[in-house]
Amino acid sequence: MIHFNNAGCGLMARPVLQAMLDHLHLEAAIGGYEAHAARTAETADFHASLAELLNTRPGNIAFAASATHAYTKALSAIDFRPGDTILTTRNDFVSNQIAFLSLRKRHGVKIVHAPDHPDGSGVDVDAMAALMRAHRPRLVAATHVPTNSGLVQPVAEIGRHCRELDLLYLVDACQSVGQYPVDVEEIGCDLLTATCRKFLRGPRGSGFLYVSDRVLAAGHEPLHIDMHGARWVAPGYYRPVDTAARFEEWEFPYATVLGCAAAVRYALRVGPRAVARRTPALAARLRDQLAALPGVRTLDGGPAPAALVTFAIEGWQARPFKAALDARGVNSALSYREFAQYDFADKDVEWCLRLSPHYYNTEDEVDAVAAAVAELAGLAGSTR
Repeated sequence: MIHFNNAGCGLMARPVLQAMLDHLHLEAAIGGYEAHAARTAETADFHASLAELLNTRPGNIAFAASATHAYTKALSAIDFRPGDTILTTRNDFVSNQIAFLSLRKRHGVKIVHAPDHPDGSGVDVDAMAALMRAHRPRLVAATHVPTNSGLVQPVAEIGRHCRELDLLYLVDACQSVGQYPVDVEEIGCDLLTATCRKFLRGPRGSGFLYVSDRVLAAGHEPLHIDMHGARWVAPGYYRPVDTAARFEEWEFPYATVLGCAAAVRYALRVGPRAVARRTPALAARLRDQLAALPGVRTLDGGPAPAALVTFAIEGWQARPFKAALDARGVNSALSYREFAQYDFADKDVEWCLRLSPHYYNTEDEVDAVAAAVAELAGLAGSTR
């Protein structure tokens, strides 16, 4: 099996799996509350390790059940009013786009999409800055690396304009954390969300939210806050805690939290800069080979795409093509028009296949996957 679906889920490293199993065994032996009490320091390393990875403090990190859970928590902390503007890009993640539409339906906000740059490098930052000045948006939102392509958006450039104009800035870093060094101070974001299951190689059902000191000091809190995030200080009054813990709930899947902490420590040992050299280089090798195949069109834009290789292939339908790759021992993922309405309309495709290597994959695996796609391209029209 060749695992080229790391943009979906990376393969967990042994220390990650062992941390989770050890805690589950402890819960079974002495009880869930007691196991948590015995592992308090290890649990706190979830916040400490992510703070080290992102260049922030543990008190700025909140655990979440997924990146989307973190994202919706962040959105719920913003007091949107009718007529407020959300300024975003044409390449923001599908669930984020749906959340914006839901806010429009419920609160009457306006959604403005900044145009892409004509050179295909991603959002036109100058045009986006002009829209910031024209609309004074309640929120600016951008996805660092879209799930439907290898495009890397200039999130730090966007952040500089947001700081200059004192605008709230939310970044979706779901596909970039674990693949690139991500520094929240350099990006200049107020809020950042990601998952642990992808390039961080953590377990499913886990994610996190970074919350800046500015957001905490301004009193932003999630719409539904519980006894972990606030204190009931009088019969008619509660007080949010001072840290990003106000965005967490009282109940945690502690084995998952410990697995995430182990995954982040593992990533720090491997080295984010080393990963940022290795992983996109493997993807570039694959992308170059696929681009040379008749009937195959690679779809990734930008001057230095990430390790998400997307392509369309003539003569095949989506599910049969993926099934044919599955049968050849290659893990992959499909993306459909509904995942990226603007991007796929621009590219005139209804679906694409996504291949996403990671640093533990090899050049021989890249060549084997390219050969499998070449074989299937040759079979197009005869086997579907």
